[in-house]
Amino acid sequence: MDIFTALRSDHEKQRLLMQALVETTGESASRKDFFNDLKTQLSQHSTAEERYFYAPLMEVDDTVQVARHAIAEHHEIDELIEQLEQTEMSSPTWLKTMKDLKHKVLHHLAEEEKTFFQQAGKHLSSTQKTELANQYQAEMSN
Repeated sequence: MDIFTALRSDHEKQRLLMQALVETTGESASRKDFFNDLKTQLSQHSTAEERYFYAPLMEVDDTVQVARHAIAEHHEIDELIEQLEQTEMSSPTWLKTMKDLKHKVLHHLAEEEKTFFQQAGKHLSSTQKTELANQYQAEMSN
């Protein structure tokens, strides 16, 4: 498996969790469970992705801007999660913020998969792609 396949697999989990979340209502057990799963998934993913995907790209002139942009988006996502944590789950504001988060994450994932992966693929050897995937998956399983 290469790093792109590993990242795409987690992106799919994030999409499914967000879709499930926007279909929940009130302060239900399922909303709490899905939200906790999503927070964990996004937090672990962004840390591991920055370490095993974006850090190597920061060392290449052609991909420094891409990596910086993606990391900035990770911070925007973190801020939306913080807003959600500070908002009553049963309020309409929570669902609106959750939809904003979903929009931001979907934009980020699409940008990574359609643009960043292609650019990174030109600069990472097949050995690097496999090694980075192994390191990324090891961190995700901790």
